[in-house]
Amino acid sequence: MKRLFTLTISIMLILTNMSIGKNIELKANAAVVDLTPPLEMKFSLGGYGARMSKPAEGIHDRIWSKALVLNDGEKKFALVTMDILGLPPNVKPAVIEKLAESGWLLENVLLLSSHSHASLDMSALNDKNMLNIPQIGIYQPELLEFVVNKLVQVIKLADSELKPVSVGTEKATVEGLNRNRRGEKVSDKDLTVTRIDLKSGKPLVALMNWTAHPTIMDDDDMWLSGGWPGYLQRELEAWIGDGIIAMYYNGAQGDQSPVRPKGGSHYEQAERYGRLMAKKVYQVYEKINPKTESIFKYNYQEIALPKRVAHPLFKATGGAEYNITDEAMQMILGVMCPDKSMSSALRLGDLMIVGAPGELACHLGLKVKQKMSASGIKCPTIGGFANEWISYILSSEQYEKGGYEASVSFYGPELGKTIVEEMIEVATPLAE
Repeated sequence: MKRLFTLTISIMLILTNMSIGKNIELKANAAVVDLTPPLEMKFSLGGYGARMSKPAEGIHDRIWSKALVLNDGEKKFALVTMDILGLPPNVKPAVIEKLAESGWLLENVLLLSSHSHASLDMSALNDKNMLNIPQIGIYQPELLEFVVNKLVQVIKLADSELKPVSVGTEKATVEGLNRNRRGEKVSDKDLTVTRIDLKSGKPLVALMNWTAHPTIMDDDDMWLSGGWPGYLQRELEAWIGDGIIAMYYNGAQGDQSPVRPKGGSHYEQAERYGRLMAKKVYQVYEKINPKTESIFKYNYQEIALPKRVAHPLFKATGGAEYNITDEAMQMILGVMCPDKSMSSALRLGDLMIVGAPGELACHLGLKVKQKMSASGIKCPTIGGFANEWISYILSSEQYEKGGYEASVSFYGPELGKTIVEEMIEVATPLAE
């Protein structure tokens, strides 16, 4: 009788704990901060060596940083998107240092850059960039301080007044709007949209993932812009209304280019492409039925990177564009390229974001997504430029073939294999 009583109590406790776990409310909030520096700062635009670090000539459209903070009462996570080229390895630690007292760590913050080639120069934010080579970019301490403070601000703003939310994610296949610029056949056609509403039904965030370089503007375009991702976000916010915040993050776009519209200026082409993508996103968004109960997990681990080495043909392509001499390359490898990086992954209901710390080749990203799909994840995505940019990330075959992307890959032929294995390892526990 005593054993039966003990067994009954044990079962009741198990059921009670399951119930408690199931009914934990996921709360969230989001915030937006203007990331546009004053023109008086004479900031340079990144993405093209031919710009020679000349200051931006004007502001075509303002750029933004946006943060989504999630909290289930036991843990919290900050997802931050921004309309810039990318982040060097020194930025995230500087942000975390200023937020440490609020419980933010490297582990629970994911920074994702859109990779706009009409926005802030990544090398201008790198405090280890002492090369003074205009094609690479000139370090600007005041710009680094400006960006770090803005990222701290947006996370602090989002980490307040959190409210219960519902979450849903769907994806669609989009044809004819991206292509493989290396002439290979593979492209990622997935458009993935996550809808986060307040429990009241008011929209909070539309989070979207589409894989293509924001390279419609070229080196002659000297006005600051968020590129087509900026137009995409603004257009979607206008269509949905009610104060929604649209957040875009890129995928494994190392060899993926947009299929640009014809005619007009590059800014007009970017606007039309952004509007076209907004239409595609809106069609998916309207079909999403958010749920109040969602799995919320994240994971993080360090990556030991392969030996740093210059590609044998670096002078012929990337080296020529960025005026990289043998001496400068050794400085880049020894000082500016880290010997370790980080891998982050977030699970939010049907959505999984697996971060890649650089420009991952498309077929490598698809390999990670296919692995996650086989593990039961409905909507796996790649978060390109996650936390930092270390280099292009290619397969050994692509590396040996050469070309521009290989010349800007600084860790030899095994980098792609290493990064993919680490991405799968960090993401797999979240699928369980």
